Amino acid sequence: MKRSTAALLLALLLLSPSRSHSACRDLDVARGWTTPAYAAGADVTLEFFGHNFFQITSSRGTRILTDPVAPGFYPTPNVAPDAITVGREHPNHNYVEIAKNKPIILRGLANYGAEWNKVSTTVKDILVYTVPIFQQQWGNALKGAAFVFDLGTICVAHLGDLSHKLTEEQIKAFGKVDIAMLPIGGTFTMPPDTAREVLQQLKPKIAIPMHYRESTHLLDMFVKGYPHRYLNNYRSTFSKAALPPPTQIVVFTPWQMRDYR
Repeated sequence: MKRSTAALLLALLLLSPSRSHSACRDLDVARGWTTPAYAAGADVTLEFFGHNFFQITSSRGTRILTDPVAPGFYPTPNVAPDAITVGREHPNHNYVEIAKNKPIILRGLANYGAEWNKVSTTVKDILVYTVPIFQQQWGNALKGAAFVFDLGTICVAHLGDLSHKLTEEQIKAFGKVDIAMLPIGGTFTMPPDTAREVLQQLKPKIAIPMHYRESTHLLDMFVKGYPHRYLNNYRSTFSKAALPPPTQIVVFTPWQMRDYR
C-alpha cells in the first residue's frame, strides 16, 4: 500500500460510533448534541511508565494502556486495563502480556505491521480511533498508527512513533486535541524540531514528550521557547476547565525512576 492511499484510510476514520457528545470532533452541532459544561474535576488521569507506555484513566475509571514496553528497559508495573492499544509491532510497543487480566487488544497495524488496521470502537466511556501515520527504521518509512481517545469532555492523542509532519487529512482525522503525547527521539521517530512543527499543527493545550530515553539534550531542544514544567511524578490528572490557553509542555518522570532534571 502506497503513501497516496493514506488519504482514503483517513477519510474512513471519520466514521465513528455514535455517542452522546464528542470532545475531539465537530459532531455535536451537526447532530444536535449539547456540548457538556466542563466541571473543575479531573477528566483524565495519565500515568507514564517510560518510552511510549502510558495508562489513560477516565473519570469513570476506564483504563487503557498504550504501547506497553517489554521488561528490561523500565520497571514493569502491575496493571489490569480494560484495553491495550498497539501502534507499532515491536517488543518496545506490543508487550500485551503485561496485563494481569484479559483486556481488549486494539492493534493499529495488521499482518504484524505490514498494513494499517482501522480502529474505531468504544471501550466503555472512551471512544478510541486510529490515524494512519508513518514511522521509520534506519531511514526507511514504515506504516504506523496513532491513537485518539475521546473521553467525551477531553481529547487525548498518542502519536505513536510518528516520524513526519502531518498532512491536512491527518490533522482533520485527529480532531481537536487537548492533550498530545509526542515522540521526540529521532532515529525511529521524528526529532525535536519536527515535533515542534507538529505542535504548531495540532495546537494541543498540553504536550507530553515520549520516546527519548530521558535525554536531557533532546528535551532541551523540544521545550525551548515553550511554557513548560517538569513533574517529579509519573502521574497527573487534567481537567478540561483548567487547561492552559497556550500550549504547555509537561515532562513526566517515568514510574519508579528518579527525577532526571
